Amino acid sequence: MTKHVAVLMGGFSAEREVSLVSGEAVGKALKEEGYRVSVVDVGHDIAAVLGGLKPDIVFNALHGRFGEDGCIQGVLEFLQVPYTHSGVLASAVAMHKPTAKRLFASAGLPCPEGEVLPRHRVLKGELKPPFVIKPLNEGSSVGVRIIFDGDNLVPLEGDNWPFGEEVLVERYIPGREIQVAVMGDRALGAIEIRPQGRFYDYEAKYTAGRAVHLMPAPIHPDSYERALDIALTAHQTVGCRGVSRADLRYDDTAGEPGDFYLLEINTQPGMTPLSLVPEIAANVGIGFGALVRWLVENARCDS
Repeated sequence: MTKHVAVLMGGFSAEREVSLVSGEAVGKALKEEGYRVSVVDVGHDIAAVLGGLKPDIVFNALHGRFGEDGCIQGVLEFLQVPYTHSGVLASAVAMHKPTAKRLFASAGLPCPEGEVLPRHRVLKGELKPPFVIKPLNEGSSVGVRIIFDGDNLVPLEGDNWPFGEEVLVERYIPGREIQVAVMGDRALGAIEIRPQGRFYDYEAKYTAGRAVHLMPAPIHPDSYERALDIALTAHQTVGCRGVSRADLRYDDTAGEPGDFYLLEINTQPGMTPLSLVPEIAANVGIGFGALVRWLVENARCDS
């Protein structure tokens, strides 16, 4: 019997538009793989919608708040509908950056030094640049800023910062952007991103031509294996399932092999034409159709 898959996309986070692109790509690929597909733009009535559709499996293509922070996962657990990607706890932990950093540190993984500070304290200008400011629980680099000497703190003022009164402040790590995809119990590979701007921000991630992708990452062989090990350990430490993507900084300013710093882990990697996990998977012979089929066939509830 053909399995019925509901693809959840859109939603109401800051990453809604990206999720719509991911969901459309996933829905098309699953139809080509022979599944019966219902594509759902998620609203607050999602439990009732799924109750009417009665899918066998949910493919979670949501990004950002409600989609990858444990909330929708909790709804799906309550409904007892198997779903792709990580469960409630892993999703919530990975999305809340300070909590994830504490877990990474307990596992011996290298992270940039940082602390959570009130926004008004950061605005006083007492911190010595360069440093990075981040919302506590957003994805796709939403709200992330690097502050260098001479930069102002306008991004933190008033309505420019709609992410709450606390800010994660981290030491800026020079070097290169390396990202690693993990699929199940296997690290698939590492890619280097060379953005046009200061870092791999939201615009660079989702705008063609704003970043160069180098796959496999052209780094020292020992460093490459180290990157894979860090990503797999992070995946296991948080308790991820399905696929994840680890974001790393590689400081090779003193030469190679350099030092890695784990920035965060993404439990709901994008599935857009510019997304990294499909690109990394393709490099090891796993096409987009095979990737989404594997995710569906490995979907489950945790409870």
